[in-house]
Amino acid sequence: MSALRVLFIGGSGVISSACAREAVNAGIDLYVLNRGQSTTRPLPDGVAELRADVRNPEAVRDAIGGLDFDSVVDWVAFTAEHVRSDIDVFRGRTGQYVFISSASAYQTPPARLPVTESTPLRNPFWQYSRDKIACEDLLVREYRENNFPATIVRPSHTYDATKTVLSGGWTALARMLAGKPVIVHGDGTSLWTVTHNTDFARGFVPLLAHPRTLGEAFQITSDDVLTWDQIAHALAAALGVTARLVHVPSDAIAAADPGWGAGLLGDKAHSMVFDNSKLRSVVPGWRAVIPFERGAREIADWYLADPARQVPDERLDALMDKLAADFTVY
Repeated sequence: MSALRVLFIGGSGVISSACAREAVNAGIDLYVLNRGQSTTRPLPDGVAELRADVRNPEAVRDAIGGLDFDSVVDWVAFTAEHVRSDIDVFRGRTGQYVFISSASAYQTPPARLPVTESTPLRNPFWQYSRDKIACEDLLVREYRENNFPATIVRPSHTYDATKTVLSGGWTALARMLAGKPVIVHGDGTSLWTVTHNTDFARGFVPLLAHPRTLGEAFQITSDDVLTWDQIAHALAAALGVTARLVHVPSDAIAAADPGWGAGLLGDKAHSMVFDNSKLRSVVPGWRAVIPFERGAREIADWYLADPARQVPDERLDALMDKLAADFTVY
């Protein structure tokens, strides 16, 4: 049997880079189309690189030439316009088109837990999520009306060593190391699911060209559920310090910094626990195996290994000082 031929549009992100490695290890004939390799997450050996601006359909057509694919995965489609362009380019040229959506597209806040693939899609708080919903709506119509071979995948909060999970990036870690208070939204007790990118990849790659996935949506998340306080304390422990936490209401953070607040009110402020039974129905035996405590050590080691990665955001640091002063309980 010949190897599957798969195209990734984008391949250097947190999730896509891990999936590229997993795909190559699985013997897939992998092509990656992007504008150039990332130095942070280089492509593995064995990948065929295609160069084009993914927002230029004619450039994409030129790059892929006469190739057809068993599966095409777009990691960098964020609007219905992006998806429409893909449909035009790949109709008749792939046996499966995989759209990477987001678990933030689910009803926010969820009416009940755990979240499943049948949970309604509705997020009035975050434009990013509404755009993902519009992409899904377009693909569902194309599948129903024109038999376009769409599969939808919804990651939740997926991380690797370069992502701190806690809001603030290195700035939050630097504050821990300096003994300064760290901001945690809400009261720190809401539940959050974090997924290591290698766990995601092991669940994702078996979906490629799988005949039972067409017209379906799948979420891929860990079963590792923590409170936000636990996430902060795990990162502090990995750094060898004790975290001083200050709890700030999410709407107060949003008022002070709308960009930070959008991701809270539209996603992180609400408990999210997922049921991955549907994924396991087509990928039997899959489960996430990396606990966040191990991931936190990877994060700490990555940042501490290179001073060039240790650049705090001075504006954000000052804002965190102010929020901490305003909401510290004496």
